[in-house]
Amino acid sequence: MAKTPKASTPSPAALDAARAAARNTDSGPAHAPPPAAGKGDIPAQKAIHTQALAAAMPANTNKPLEHGTVPPVGLHTQPPSRLPTGSTPSESNASGKTGTVAPAGTNATIDTLDRVRVDSGGQPLTTNQGVRIADNQNSLKAGARGPVLLEDFILREKITHFDHERIPERIVHARGSGAHGFFECYEPLRKYTRAAPFQAAGKVTPVFVRFSTVAGERGSKDTARDVRGFAVKFYTDEGNWDLVGNNMPVFFIQDAMKFPDLVHAVKPEPHHAMPQAASAHDTFWDFVSLMPESTHMLMWQMSDRAIPRSYRMMQGFGVHTFRLVNEAGESVLVKFHWQPKLGTHSLVWDEAVKISGADPDYHRRDLWEAIDAGEYPEWELGLQIFTEEQAEKFSFDILDATKIVPEELVPVQIVGRMLLNRNPDNFFAETEQVAFCAAHVVPGIDFTNDPLLAGRIHSYVDTQISRLGGANFHELPINAPLAPVHNNQRDGMHRQAIHRGRSAYEPNSLGGGCPFQAGAGQGFESVAKRLDARDSSDKVRAKPGKFADHYTQARLFFESQTPWEQAHIAAAFRFELSKVTVPAVRERVVASLHNASPDLAARVAQGLGMTLPTPLPRAVEKPPPPEVDRSPALSLTARPGDSGIRTRKIAMLLADGADGPSLGTLLTALVGAGAVPRLVASRLGTCAVAGTGPVQADASLENSPGFLFDALVLPDGLAAVEALVADGHTMDFIKDQYRHGKTILALGASQALLTEAGIPLALPDGTPDPGLILADAAAADAAAVDFIASVAQHRHPARESDPPRL
Repeated sequence: MAKTPKASTPSPAALDAARAAARNTDSGPAHAPPPAAGKGDIPAQKAIHTQALAAAMPANTNKPLEHGTVPPVGLHTQPPSRLPTGSTPSESNASGKTGTVAPAGTNATIDTLDRVRVDSGGQPLTTNQGVRIADNQNSLKAGARGPVLLEDFILREKITHFDHERIPERIVHARGSGAHGFFECYEPLRKYTRAAPFQAAGKVTPVFVRFSTVAGERGSKDTARDVRGFAVKFYTDEGNWDLVGNNMPVFFIQDAMKFPDLVHAVKPEPHHAMPQAASAHDTFWDFVSLMPESTHMLMWQMSDRAIPRSYRMMQGFGVHTFRLVNEAGESVLVKFHWQPKLGTHSLVWDEAVKISGADPDYHRRDLWEAIDAGEYPEWELGLQIFTEEQAEKFSFDILDATKIVPEELVPVQIVGRMLLNRNPDNFFAETEQVAFCAAHVVPGIDFTNDPLLAGRIHSYVDTQISRLGGANFHELPINAPLAPVHNNQRDGMHRQAIHRGRSAYEPNSLGGGCPFQAGAGQGFESVAKRLDARDSSDKVRAKPGKFADHYTQARLFFESQTPWEQAHIAAAFRFELSKVTVPAVRERVVASLHNASPDLAARVAQGLGMTLPTPLPRAVEKPPPPEVDRSPALSLTARPGDSGIRTRKIAMLLADGADGPSLGTLLTALVGAGAVPRLVASRLGTCAVAGTGPVQADASLENSPGFLFDALVLPDGLAAVEALVADGHTMDFIKDQYRHGKTILALGASQALLTEAGIPLALPDGTPDPGLILADAAAADAAAVDFIASVAQHRHPARESDPPRL
């Protein structure tokens, strides 16, 4: 790891700045505070000790040992003090309720049952707050026969407590949107599978699909940088088949054993419950920096795929390798792909952030509006089918969920289409209560030995059960053990233990690695041989050798992106890691990236003001050479779609004096092309448009800012231009459209708006900007053709610069 250069004696101003930075939970400087800043200052001292604790674990040196069968003792280090491992420095402020700091290395909840025994003999009835109840037989009423009064807090507490004992939200994928539709098979696949949906050409199977974000809670925003769930329930002739996947074909981890650690790391940090629906924070990056197998998935998550333009414009993947089984019992291996007919398109980060403030329901609204308008979203189902013999020859293991099968090795065979044509009648009854389970398969579909899939087969069923009960039954007094309990289980209904610290995952460096695995001879180990003589295979906790290659396909993904997509990946890493407050965690992430792409690591390091660290140690130093070095299919640009500008929202700015005929021409052309034009004025109401009479604005510059639209039309008419210049929202509207790479058409006098907004007419390399169309109002017909063709490009990334020019 790169070391911070030795600094000269810091000035008083520098010490004050370091102490101020230590009080910030949303970002942090490139380096830890100088030691002098910690003298007499607890927050700065905590930051210094946290950096030292995390830096003491520069890499997960146990990672290569996971490929053996003897588990080592888990990585752990001794903290410089108790400050880094605590939840808050304020824990030393004691009271009769809080007590003092938790005794080191103890779990007080597993003391004798005397701690929770209650004897109510001779005691009066009380409320939950300890207030004595005079009358438990009658509600408080306005007279003996009068109405019950709202002020009766005793009645309300009793009834409310009784009523509120039901369904919590999903742990992951809590925020979702769903729709009904059908799947239609193109040709029979009886050669490969007896699964009901694939038995005849034209066979139709009803489906319900739920799209979701992963990290956010039920009320979070739609446009967070996140993985998107893509779950399809097939209501087949032989039962329900749930194809539960994501919009990315790989995952962060290789074994389900690590899933709770991953989710604990990416969820809001437990000591202050921030940030919501985001991964730009210490614990997530601490975890993945110690799990190099996550690198490939990080490339996808930092790419534009993590912020799709619409659920209707993203791919779906089954993630795992499954089996198809035919009537004869013969099987082949398969990976599932959903390909959107509208193409794969995304938002840019600045656009997504602004949309989340203006319309946090952006994706939910988009799906609902499209279906209600008859613009039914459609996907084609593609299969990658290959044999076990083929799989054995691959340089990677097809049981590894952090790997793809490049389409150059196994082409995607299109076998059917799915169309969603009905919105739910009731969100709770359908979208919220729908239960998808990876274990739900039908004859003809089977599992492989993917260790992550094995956990999902159990987890999904178990999750649905837990939504009706509680995860902490082991903390009920009669179930609690006397032996010490130390693990990373957290939260859930009826939680009693109050854990110190922010680290609820393993491996971690922010908690000194604790609690750590006991290792061979100290912890529970399964008996290796099965008792059933007919199945002599060993039971082991281990990984195949090919799983040790964590970087080859991460490099494949990055190298397969266009230069502007690579720039977005680098910028995404820069933004996310800038929010990390512990420099040692940043260093580990960049050191891990160095193994995948030295160029990317250098860009990220430069953007974070840090020295490029040396690469992390690899689990395998010389992985087998890959079959494919670059796969164009991995770029978003590989699937531009074939639907032109259908459903795209086009802003047409409006003001008194605008030229009506040219706007009318464009409106007709855009509607004819399937777009959704909106007339946006300073306020809602009537505009006196020249040449055609009054026109109603259906959106305002206040309620519909520019980043909500896919393109922009600026009107001709000097009076209209002057009115728009007078409204400060106009410049923000135009600048956001330009910065986000959208097509802008300026008619006649409105070219002055571009000048007023400071919009450059040329690209950074000096060539004309193809996304800026300047035309006379009299030539609106020809301009409409050019405009529609330009909008169909989605955006113009050649316009981008870092930092942005505007």
